[in-house]
Order: sequence, then C-alpha cells, then structure tokens
Amino acid sequence: MAHGGGIAGRLYRGDVSINFVGRQRLWYIISGLILLVSVVALLTRGLNFSQEFTGGSSFTFPAASSVSTGDISRVVTDAGGGDSTVQYISGSVHQWTVQTATLNSNVSQKVANALVQAFHVPSNAMTTSLVGPTWGGQITSKAIEALIIFLVVIVLYLSVAFEWRMAIAALLALMHDILITIGVYSLTGFSVSPTSVIGLLTILGYSLYDTVVVFDKVRENTAGLLTTQRTTYSDAANLALNQTLVRSINTSLTALIPVATILFVGAGLLGAGTLKDLALVLFVGMLSGTYSSIFIATPVLADLKEREPQYRDLAAKVNRRLAGGRAAQRGAGDTASPTAASATAARPAAGTVAAAVTGPGDGDDAPADTDAQADDADERDTGVAVPAAARSADAAPRPVTRQQRVTGAAQRRPGAKKKRR
Repeated sequence: MAHGGGIAGRLYRGDVSINFVGRQRLWYIISGLILLVSVVALLTRGLNFSQEFTGGSSFTFPAASSVSTGDISRVVTDAGGGDSTVQYISGSVHQWTVQTATLNSNVSQKVANALVQAFHVPSNAMTTSLVGPTWGGQITSKAIEALIIFLVVIVLYLSVAFEWRMAIAALLALMHDILITIGVYSLTGFSVSPTSVIGLLTILGYSLYDTVVVFDKVRENTAGLLTTQRTTYSDAANLALNQTLVRSINTSLTALIPVATILFVGAGLLGAGTLKDLALVLFVGMLSGTYSSIFIATPVLADLKEREPQYRDLAAKVNRRLAGGRAAQRGAGDTASPTAASATAARPAAGTVAAAVTGPGDGDDAPADTDAQADDADERDTGVAVPAAARSADAAPRPVTRQQRVTGAAQRRPGAKKKRR
C-alpha cells in the first residue's frame, strides 16, 4: 500500500491528507450530540428488557399461515393475560411465541386453552413455561462483572504496551461506543436479551482492535519526534490516521456486510428473534467502533500529549520555524519588483550606447548621432537615463539593424570625412 499509486498509497505517503486531528472540536460536537440523544432516550424511554430479565409466562405453539400477531394478542388479552409480546420464530419448525407478565397457574391455563381453541392448535403442541426474574438478574450481574474486568484488563494492557494516555483515550472510545449502542436500543425499542449482552461484549473487543492498530502506527510515527523537531505530535498522529484509514474502512466493511445480511435478511425477512438481537448490537457497535477509533480515540490522545511540556515546546518551535519561512517568502516577493524595475530601466541605456558606438550611416544623420552620443555619455557618467522626451525630435535615432551597422562600418575609410554643406 505504501508504494501504490492509488488513493491508499497517496494517503500512506502523505501526498493526500485529511485533517482529522485538527478538526477534533467538530468530532467532539457530533459525538456529544449523539451521546446527548442517547442519554435522553435512556432517561425517558428506558430499555425494553426481554423476558429473561423481567420474568413472565411464555406460550409456544405451531404457526398457522392465516394467523397474525394482532389476532394472537387479542385472544391473550380476552383470556386475562394482559399485554403480550408476540414473536414469530422461523427455523426447522415455524412457531409463535407469546410472552406475558408473570401469570398464576389458573390464568396461565386459561390463556393456553384460549389459544388452542382459537387457532386449532393440538393440545400436545402447546408449550407453557414460567420464567422468573432471578435468572435475568444473575445474567445482568455477571455481564456487569465481565465488563468491569474487561475494561480493567484493557487499561492495564495498553498502559504497559503503549502508555497510560493511550489507555485513557481507548477507554473513552469504548465508553463512547457502549453509550451509543445502548441509546440505539432505547430509541428503536428492541428488546435487550442475554444475546444482546453477549454481542455488546463482542463489539468492545472489535472496537479496541481497530483503536490499537491506529495507536501502533501513531507510536511508530512519533518515535524520535523530540529529537528531529520537524513536526508536532498532532501532525504525526494525523499522518498515522491517514496511513491506516483505508485499512480501517476495509476491515469495517468486511465485518459489517455479513452482519447487515443477518440483521436485514435473517431477522427482517425470516423473523428470527435471537439473530435479530445479536445482529443489531453487532451492527451498531461495529459502526460506532470504527467511528470512535478514527474521530475520537486519536484526537483525544493528541490533546493529552500536546499538554505535556516537551510537546508544547516542540509545537511552539515548529510554528516559529514555519512562520519564519513564510516571512522569508513574503520578503523575497517584495524585493523582486524593484530589481526587475532596475533591470528594465537599464535596458534603454545599453541600447542607446550600442547605437552611438555604431556611428552614423550617412551625412544627414551626423548631428542626430552626435546628440545621441552626448546623451549616452551623460547617462554613462551620471548613471541616470535621459528621458526620450527631453531629446529633440531631430535628435531621435532611427532603428539600426545589425546588418546596417556592419555594412556602414565596412564602407567607411579611415580618416575619411564628409563635407557639410
């Protein structure tokens, strides 16, 4: 890629550069607005936890082609089951799953009988189950413990392998991805299931992988930066981002295409609930992780590094050197015009001297040539050209070609003089 002639090679060599780090305020504003929407959605709408977290009763029976979700919900409500969530499961066997709040045994049996009679379901094909909220609570606590352990290990690893500032930047990018993913779940109303928790932990590793790739290139570009003093830390980090940009985009697209297929085809057309829960969190998390590794992690790292005294002094020296170079260029441009004017003013004097040395071509031009020689002598003595307007009209010399000058010199005999009439 470094030696290619395409956009990837030009980005790697620095021929084309996108100023990611220099526009960090813009990326911070965009991310801040997205995070604000996510937090407001969480506070107002909350999360739609699945039955594994909240507990409740579940009814599963074979699907019929003429049955709709609205018909099933009305039957459950009329039987005393209250509000319900109806889901179509497509697999080796097509089934309907109805989830309600926790029902006692009498109401649960009444709802099951109503579904059997309304949709002509064989009695042995109806499955009723009761899920308590204790299992969901255990999953939640285990997921939170796993998340905390994961973040601590990541911070320690990055602090040892790189430095603590890179660990802080990567941690902020991870929290950014988590909040955005949870906010999308709140806005869309998708149920949060144990599968979603597993997917959330998966995208953290993916987001961290992309960030570590960029940070490794940043460390390579900034090695010996204080010794050479040719560029600032922000510029070197921005170059690293451009050099890894094509790789990040290709990796993200390669991972997002199959996940999008599962989300829109598997969940949208086939109605597979488990696939939908997993595909949504992966799709949103991978997309957010790619964004944060480019627009959040590296700009935050550059801001932290530029606060160090040595890199602050380096930035001041580089800026002074650049300012001095621009001032020198402006000074060279200002002195170019007087020099050109002096050369232009000197050209007529040189041409006039050449005409005077040539001598007159005939007797009628002798007075004019004599006057021209006098003017040229004044110019040579004083160094100031005599304006053409100051000369008389009769004294103006006619243009003389090189051939005429040579011919006239050859025809003149030494000591020959023409008599003036």
